Amino acid sequence: MESTAVLVILAVFAVALMYSSVGHGGASGYLAVMAFLGVMPEITRPTALVLNLFVASIGTYQFWRSGWFSWRIFWPFAVASIPMAFVGGMIHLPSNVYKVVLGVVLALAALRLAWKLNSVSDVKEPPLWAALLIGGLIGLLSGLVGVGGGIFLTPVLLLANWSETKTAAGVSALFILVNSVSGLLGNYAQLSDLPSNVWLWIAAAVAGGSLGSTLGARRFDSLTLRRVLAVVLLFAAVKLVLV
Repeated sequence: MESTAVLVILAVFAVALMYSSVGHGGASGYLAVMAFLGVMPEITRPTALVLNLFVASIGTYQFWRSGWFSWRIFWPFAVASIPMAFVGGMIHLPSNVYKVVLGVVLALAALRLAWKLNSVSDVKEPPLWAALLIGGLIGLLSGLVGVGGGIFLTPVLLLANWSETKTAAGVSALFILVNSVSGLLGNYAQLSDLPSNVWLWIAAAVAGGSLGSTLGARRFDSLTLRRVLAVVLLFAAVKLVLV
């Protein structure tokens, strides 16, 4: 196996581990890895979403099993995001526009990973109209770029004080899963462009996601590791926008 292929597998494992510890699937991290390698957009979107499916499924189960999930918070965001993620997946942006949009998303993801967010005690239920509006916007952006949207939903839930920290992670995990499925359905034609060795990437993502979500749902604080990953994402964002 070539050294580059081994590095990609190790990078996917590390991304899945760190992202899953906070209930995320890791799509923005996978996209950053592929951006460094100069992978074409028609390959990056479906690949990142496929990896998301596996990691988010594991995270959903781990956080739900530990009691960190709320249907009441989840459903209004998901109801609006699922159809919009499908629409976003059907849209194929010009390569130069896609790179800029992805660069911005990676920069925002880096801020999310580097910023330690905690909820306060008096959590309140999100207004229905706000949840539907925010869910729809996140869904559209998720489908356009090839992410699950958890990197945006989690900070919204915590900054608006609509959820506790662990519950936000659990809600985001399932949110990522359903958006990834919807985005892939909208971008179904490009599944044939997946790399031939994508199964090795999936295996690495499953291993990292299993470990990270287990630790995250119980006791792990991965802030230092996530800040290291945030720096990598920023480099990838700059590369996409300027190169």
